[in-house]
Amino acid sequence: MSFSQRNPPEHSAGRQYRPYNLIVTALMALGSVSAGYSASIIATTLAQPSFLTYFELLTRPNGTELIATTNGLFFTGGVLGTVTISFFADKWGRKWAIGISSMLSLVASALLAGSVHIGMFIAIRTLAGAGVFMLVAAIPVWISETAPPNIRGILVDFHSIGILFGYALASWIGYAFYHLPPTDNMAWRGPFVVGCGPPFLHLVALWMLPESPRFLLMNGKSDAAEKTLRRLHTANEATAEFMQISAAIEVDKHLESSWISMIRKPAYRKRALLIMAVVLGVESSGVLVINNYGPTIYASLGFDVNTQFVYQIGWITLSLGGGLLSFLIIDRVARPKLLAIGMGSCAACLIILAAIVSRFATSPESLAHPNKSALRAAVGMMYVYILAFQFFLDGTMYAYMGELFPNHLRAKGLVIAIATLTGINILWTQVAPVAFTNIGWKFYLCFIIPTAMFGIALWFFLPDTLGVPLEEVARIFGDHEENYIRPNCGPFQLSTQGKHENPEERVEEILASA
Repeated sequence: MSFSQRNPPEHSAGRQYRPYNLIVTALMALGSVSAGYSASIIATTLAQPSFLTYFELLTRPNGTELIATTNGLFFTGGVLGTVTISFFADKWGRKWAIGISSMLSLVASALLAGSVHIGMFIAIRTLAGAGVFMLVAAIPVWISETAPPNIRGILVDFHSIGILFGYALASWIGYAFYHLPPTDNMAWRGPFVVGCGPPFLHLVALWMLPESPRFLLMNGKSDAAEKTLRRLHTANEATAEFMQISAAIEVDKHLESSWISMIRKPAYRKRALLIMAVVLGVESSGVLVINNYGPTIYASLGFDVNTQFVYQIGWITLSLGGGLLSFLIIDRVARPKLLAIGMGSCAACLIILAAIVSRFATSPESLAHPNKSALRAAVGMMYVYILAFQFFLDGTMYAYMGELFPNHLRAKGLVIAIATLTGINILWTQVAPVAFTNIGWKFYLCFIIPTAMFGIALWFFLPDTLGVPLEEVARIFGDHEENYIRPNCGPFQLSTQGKHENPEERVEEILASA
């Protein structure tokens, strides 16, 4: 009997989780709040008069380029930090990787609050980007590996909701500090001081959270892994998962886990290309450009600074509402459909937004005698856009990231995903200020066209992982048989032990002992 023919352990048909699973996931999402706050606080900072005055960004000839660099180097730091996560997560554990990331975020927030020169501020933004995107990469790995199959999407969505809450918190705090006198530098330093709170609380919470049971099993700590699974999941589900994970990890030990295998092995290469396509499609919708330059966009529509803040707060708060609503569908609708519908919806919103801006906000004359209804409609389309983005795309993207790769390559897979995310956003956020100044509404076409194209492609070609146990995702990509029951010796065969003459017999022994 082959591994593919043998019935896998039966997962529970009913509730698979214990309340403890929800509690520890919520505590882990404190790191997501930290990441969201650190990523978003720059939007309100760039609208603070005291910040612009202190660093002379309104009078320097390269002020626009320096503003762009504060975002561009943030994402560059994200790329540099993200590539280290697989080493920390595979070597020392998922919790250690997350803890190092939170510590970086804490230090960066403190140093940003104390910046005394624009060069120092930009350099520390690079460090902040590393901490943020290391958290963004590492947390979905831990959540995916502690969640049961039937609510894995919902639990990974805690990560997305945490990031959104961090965004919202940053906008609320930024607006509160805006009411300080325009010459008071605490108006921009204060929000960074507040930003030290989430990573500090997350570091405290980490001491109380369990390590990933899959990481424990990969390092021979089966008793600890079983104990953790029984705390997280119901008895029957914990038993089924322990058997399945044990068998899969025993097999994984004999498989390549190097970076080169992600290129050389067709099934792994396909996963890498698919997750890159998903991330490129989602991030090319321009969400971080609108988030980070929201006040700038509202200013281009003729709104005063106070109104810019109010609209930014409303936009981000609505995004949190959309993320919460996504709980209703993320584990009910196929991943490819959610992604494709979301991209189509976002593209449609941007088409309408671009049409309104091109007609009513392209010249000083049009803004001198504004069509206020049209300009409010443009803001309204930005609000509909973020509602669609959060309802369909954000949580689904993170869930898919955590589901796609096998245990021994999951951390590396998340590195590829988040490095792609940060890489594409270096492009978008670096060029955005100059593009809005020079080509105006036409810049939205750079988001509309690729988002629509990716949406169509993902609808037809993206495999669905909804509700599939992590150890069974290999069946979708065809490497299940290649890895586990290849009858002839090959580069990825299992090593034989004693009487076993082929990998299939070894897998049968593993399943029997599990």
